[in-house]
Amino acid sequence: MELRQMRYFTTLAQERNFHRAAERLHMTQPPLTRQIRMLEDEVGAPLFIRTAKGVELTDAGQTLFDDAPKVLALAQLATDRAKRTGAGLLGQLDVGIFGSGVLNVIPKILAAFHAARPDVKIRLHNMTKGEQIEALRERRITIGFHRLPPAEKDLKVHLVLREPMLVGLFEGHPLCAKKTISLQDLEDQPMILYPNTPMRGMAQEIISAFQKEKVRLCIEQEVEDVTTCVALVSGRFGLCITTESGGNLRLPGMVYRPLKSRFLKDIELSCIHNANDKSPVLAALLQVIRKFPKT
Repeated sequence: MELRQMRYFTTLAQERNFHRAAERLHMTQPPLTRQIRMLEDEVGAPLFIRTAKGVELTDAGQTLFDDAPKVLALAQLATDRAKRTGAGLLGQLDVGIFGSGVLNVIPKILAAFHAARPDVKIRLHNMTKGEQIEALRERRITIGFHRLPPAEKDLKVHLVLREPMLVGLFEGHPLCAKKTISLQDLEDQPMILYPNTPMRGMAQEIISAFQKEKVRLCIEQEVEDVTTCVALVSGRFGLCITTESGGNLRLPGMVYRPLKSRFLKDIELSCIHNANDKSPVLAALLQVIRKFPKT
């Protein structure tokens, strides 16, 4: 039984006249008659009784007419859902996120995406850079956000923005009196670094900048995330270098100043996804990301 035959049958059942039904379907009467006969052959029972004025439904026809609109409505719903999914308006978006990234631009990007496509369900997964790469390859997430992702042949990286760097200090520290702070100002100061992961990231960029400027770096502690780092600075365990988004963590006693450095002016935030992922939902999110300012 074809959906086309179901539509022909429903129209004829509503009009009770072959001529009017054919006109409504924008077809001639003979093809409509043939399709109804084919449908009756498939059902194995007459669906209409021919009368002088037109047709009347048989018991079998009435039973089919009771169900036909539901079938047609369900088919239309399935078609509409498929079209919306193909256009990236329906589906699910699994996003890998990390510490300071959720303190500024990532929520703004996802909010803009959600406003345009409210029927796409967004699921967030807090992951390290290595965990994001593994999850992308296993198709557990659609896209990941992180800093300095490695170049991999099967993955694509897009710059989201470059964030300026800040120095985080505790209230009362002598460097709070300065408007900007250089790496030379931080020589031999106890520093809290993050994240302490094997993959190159912000901690390695900070160490490299100190080495290039020939400034001694005193590492007090290395921690996993920006929240722990800032909490330790707030507790007067040391100072830190963080991003502009990290500066949104306004814990009691925290003071932030711009960092002045030749080699550590800013740091990239990027998104990463499978190179061969043709998902309409991913394509729609990438459009949103491209529109965001890079600085």
